Amino acid sequence: MDSEPALAYPACMHSLRLFNRVVNMALEAVWAAKLRSLFVILGVAFGISSLTLIVTSVDGANRMAHEMVEMFGPDAAFVLGGNIKKRAVGMRRLTLSWEDARRIRQSLPGAYLVVPMRGKSDLTVKHRNRNFSGVQGVGATANYADSWNWPLAEGRDLTDEDVRRAAKVCLLGSQPARELFGEESPVGKVIFVNNIPVQVVGLLSHRGMASGGGRDLDNRLIMPLSTLTVRFNLDRKYFRALRVKFLQPEYMKAHTENLRSLLRDAHNLRPGEDDDFTILTADEVLKFVAMFKGGLLAFLGITAGIAVLVGGFVLVNLFTLSVSERSEEIGLKKAMGARSSAVLVQFLVESVVLTLTGGVLGLFLGLGLGQLLTGLGILTIQFSWKVFFLSLLSALAIGVIFGLKPARQAAGLDPIQALRGNEE
Repeated sequence: MDSEPALAYPACMHSLRLFNRVVNMALEAVWAAKLRSLFVILGVAFGISSLTLIVTSVDGANRMAHEMVEMFGPDAAFVLGGNIKKRAVGMRRLTLSWEDARRIRQSLPGAYLVVPMRGKSDLTVKHRNRNFSGVQGVGATANYADSWNWPLAEGRDLTDEDVRRAAKVCLLGSQPARELFGEESPVGKVIFVNNIPVQVVGLLSHRGMASGGGRDLDNRLIMPLSTLTVRFNLDRKYFRALRVKFLQPEYMKAHTENLRSLLRDAHNLRPGEDDDFTILTADEVLKFVAMFKGGLLAFLGITAGIAVLVGGFVLVNLFTLSVSERSEEIGLKKAMGARSSAVLVQFLVESVVLTLTGGVLGLFLGLGLGQLLTGLGILTIQFSWKVFFLSLLSALAIGVIFGLKPARQAAGLDPIQALRGNEE
């Protein structure tokens, strides 16, 4: 009875040594055919890079959706003047008025915060000998930071008194604050906004770059809407957007319909006429991201599928040619006692080594391309370890599936025919 484990152990060691020899021969064969190996690696790498781009971009889209919903808030609606879904030629964009804001505050059930807004791009801010250009200016009413769930790092928010007096005060984003003051607090200091002296009363906390390579959300300055319109000679009756926050966010669908009905009535729109405004909510943001993600997945999925198939066919063709070229070698090995299974394993190991190398190369190629597209603002990517393992598993699958046919062909060669065919 004790002799069975003793016999099993040498048999196991023999199998391990045999497998090790087969792997070494496979690696030597891969190294000997460098050009063929390079073609296989590149073919697989392009397929895996496309697959990597799909997974990281979809994960990035999910992250973008969560960030946007968190920033947007599940209890708020953002109303833009003009119908951005229709984009008709000549359509007015300034359709929201102070009267609309007043009616929403007084008549819309559940609304507890209404903040009109208007933008002024490419402002230049200055403090002493430092200046910073390209700042996004926003005119708003009281409680701007609260309306966007944007905590203040220091100071206070805008007030109704600031708006009533058209006070020369502002909230400063973290980027212009850093450019003008470094680590020093800007609150209480006077800066010049396009040569207009303005006192900083609050510092917005850092929020970072918008997902997808968009603009820096911190590169902004908020002042009373009345100050912005007076100092920059803008229309004083209309503004560009409204931010409305509601109690009981679980009824957002009903809140949105009530808001739409109120604005249509205020703008005297007849049944059948298009809205001259656009209402955006967190649900609308999620629908847009889902649509974007679906289109991206379809496009990149087809591209990745084609690339993987091309890589697989390159592997099959080159390995089939390799079997033909190496028939004498295979026949000699089998004539000297090599089993068909050992030949099969050797060719599969060669295939897997090449596809795994191509998988690693494709992974880094896909991540690099993703970073480039993110920098260009085309999409955003999110790396996770599942991308790494999925890429390697896909490369392994390509090696086994597409390498099996030439491996079986090599294993099935008759040694006498192989040697005789080469002599002829």
